[in-house]
Amino acid sequence: MNKMTILLIEDTVPLAEVYMEYLHEENAEIVHVTTGKKAFSYLAENVPDIILLDMNLPDVDGMDILKYVSDMAMNCCVVVITGYGAVSRVVDAMRLGAFEYLQKPFDQSRLVLTVRNAMERMYLRQMVDTYKSQFGITEYHGMLGSSQVMQRVYDTIESVATSSATVFITGESGTGKELCAQAIHNISTRGDKEMVILNCSAIPKDLMESEIFGHVKGAFTGAIADREGAAERADGGTLFLDEIAEMDINLQSKLLRLIQSGTFQRVGNAKTCKVDIRYICATNRDPLKMVEKGLFREDLYYRLNVIPLKLPSLRERGRDKLEIAANFLRKFSEEEGKNFKNYSPQVEDIILRHMWPGNIRQLQNIIRNVVVLNSGEVVEMDMLPKDFLDNLAEERNEAVSLSRKGEPSGLNIERSVEMIRPLWETEKEVIEDAVEICQGNISQAAIYLGVNPSTIYRKLKSWSQKN
Repeated sequence: MNKMTILLIEDTVPLAEVYMEYLHEENAEIVHVTTGKKAFSYLAENVPDIILLDMNLPDVDGMDILKYVSDMAMNCCVVVITGYGAVSRVVDAMRLGAFEYLQKPFDQSRLVLTVRNAMERMYLRQMVDTYKSQFGITEYHGMLGSSQVMQRVYDTIESVATSSATVFITGESGTGKELCAQAIHNISTRGDKEMVILNCSAIPKDLMESEIFGHVKGAFTGAIADREGAAERADGGTLFLDEIAEMDINLQSKLLRLIQSGTFQRVGNAKTCKVDIRYICATNRDPLKMVEKGLFREDLYYRLNVIPLKLPSLRERGRDKLEIAANFLRKFSEEEGKNFKNYSPQVEDIILRHMWPGNIRQLQNIIRNVVVLNSGEVVEMDMLPKDFLDNLAEERNEAVSLSRKGEPSGLNIERSVEMIRPLWETEKEVIEDAVEICQGNISQAAIYLGVNPSTIYRKLKSWSQKN
């Protein structure tokens, strides 16, 4: 096991000296600070493996340091040290991700055992991170891609699947929200039951209530027989409400009641039915903006948004685009009895550089078009759909027009359209590549990049919140 770093935050120096003496035989370097200010200063430049945190400091609340470690997603184990009778503080600390707690007074054996457990935990975590960075998942329950951003999506799905909490999936059209919902359902404890899918934008407003809750014969014109709704069919399983933001606001209160109480009534019937449902919903719109406009109930939004999960657009996924395109090419070639094996370098460049406003669905449709209408082993430029090539030409013409209005002379128009990317995307790719090359060791990656580890942690956290 590699030597680890322990940050001891303890304002009582004699006590700190005792703790360090207790741990002097452990395979660790111990850094001692006496105030919250010094702790924050150290953590801004370093990420220790273990933090021994006294909650009662002279200048700050120990909980503030724990929140900082949590907010910065620091890869370390925090052991909180608290006085007698502070059980509620311990509970709050555990909710913020503390690994363990020590209640004063404690002896050497208790401290050593706790630190050794924390060191073992960190060692296992480092092994997992190394394996993940070396052998990232390329396919996950029908979703394709080995990029860092998709690895985080897969990790989130694994974490939430076993829970019964509601998941709110957001993302642009064509990013795979239904596939994501299906993955959550499949690996959950309800995977042997049905996942009922209800597209809230595809059903007329007047029929939506009946689609969700069902109806009895004669409830309205055309109700010629009793009919089960989606809620009854999903009992014991999962109800996936796709495009939830399109639901009529007058129906949202009834949906809220179903989610809160687990009960509903069929249209035209006063009998109350009870169901056990796990809810997953999705939208390609910004639900908070819908709330602000009065088009989506605020109480329903917060009831649904227990676990938010944002799917990245295709343009944010780097070389995933080529992996997905290659998969589609193999699949469609087999289906159509064609011999396509790969793409020309020019086509690969377009796949990588195009913004793909229609995301995976757009890429899928274009490749299917190519395979159906052409033959060969290599997809060439002239095989791409004419309207797609025309759009690329229009983009180039717009760039030419802009350059004539003030761009510096000598601008390479061909490259300007396809290759200019937002600066944050380039920075993100460089940092994630460095972390991957260093096998998940952020401190080592920071050395090669010439930045502080805290900078990388901060940026990774900000990008994960975007996603």
